[in-house]
Amino acid sequence: MKPFSFVHASDLHLGYAQYGLEARRQDFDNAFAELVDKTIELKPDFMIIAGDLFHHARPSNTTLENTIRSFKRLKDAGIPVLTVDGSHDSAPNAITGTILNPLDSAGLIYYLPRHEGACWRKTGCCYVYGIPNFRSRRKTEEALPEFMAQNPPAPDASVANIFVFHMAIDLPSVKPPYIEAEASPELIPEGFDYYAGGHVHERFLGKFKKGLLAYSGCTETVGYDEAKNKKGFFYVIVDEKGKISAEAIELKLPRKFVVLEQEFSGVNAAKITERAVQMVKDADEEGTVVIPVLRGVLPAEASRAEVDVAQIRGAAAKALLVHPVVLLRESAVSEEIVRSIFESEFKDLKTKAFEYFLQIFAERYSREEAERIARSALGLIEPLIRKQEDKVKQMLEELLK
Repeated sequence: MKPFSFVHASDLHLGYAQYGLEARRQDFDNAFAELVDKTIELKPDFMIIAGDLFHHARPSNTTLENTIRSFKRLKDAGIPVLTVDGSHDSAPNAITGTILNPLDSAGLIYYLPRHEGACWRKTGCCYVYGIPNFRSRRKTEEALPEFMAQNPPAPDASVANIFVFHMAIDLPSVKPPYIEAEASPELIPEGFDYYAGGHVHERFLGKFKKGLLAYSGCTETVGYDEAKNKKGFFYVIVDEKGKISAEAIELKLPRKFVVLEQEFSGVNAAKITERAVQMVKDADEEGTVVIPVLRGVLPAEASRAEVDVAQIRGAAAKALLVHPVVLLRESAVSEEIVRSIFESEFKDLKTKAFEYFLQIFAERYSREEAERIARSALGLIEPLIRKQEDKVKQMLEELLK
């Protein structure tokens, strides 16, 4: 077998204007540009992007133009880019298809599931097989066997075999608590030497079946809880005997996040504000994103609304952004407040619930996406109470489109 090498990256989330900031959208582009720079320096035989190239199914023209420019550099360097779609950039519907299709037609990438046999071969070196993303576990269990029946995996024992996918496999060692595992290990075919995964944003490399299971992680911080994760990709070398070695390559450009978690149980709102402001001032650093995470149970009768979030946001002079995450709980609700809730109009309750959902989802998604999910979450309340299972199922399916 001929020795060869490849780059395995995933979860670039290009186009994500996190916290509504254009600077953050540019950060994701910058991380990709650095990935391309390092790939060209390494001169691999090809690159794999295991899904979530884009953060949105329909990226902006600016994002698309920058992405095309980077892919053009790889093409000019003679480095093919093999891709599958992810949960963010899969086809929004069957009619329009994924944005990866036109990039494939332009010869900038090779979108594996679109091609005959869902595969790509390099003579004497490797066989690469890729599957589409089906978003949920239920859909994956229904659609993946059908896809593989139409495009049977055909690993070749004389070369290295690579399986490319974007989903969390139901293994305790790799499944983050905030991600639904879309596939059991039994759904994944045997006979592959390297399983190139996407969707799990924390780097992982371990044995799986008779090969290696690898999640390269994300290239920029998508959620503040991932700030500690190292950002980069795998550079994989396969020798003439088929032995695989994967080296983690770090990226230098991802934006620095400073997450400040603090317990404030029993502390009044004014003192919480004062301490949080000081925390931010102490952590203030040029260009960083500062995330004060305020936890704890407030004293009786105290309200989360009394914490001056605006003052905390404005406490930094050099940081790009201060984004407080208020996870404080109110210890008790007075009888007067309970009475006011039950005597209020239902629309007022819905407004309060919407604001609560919006605050939760805004910590991880763009403002537009957070509002969409919050409205959907609110709409689920009534059919759930009424046990209208068909309506709940329909609404969830619409949400996942």
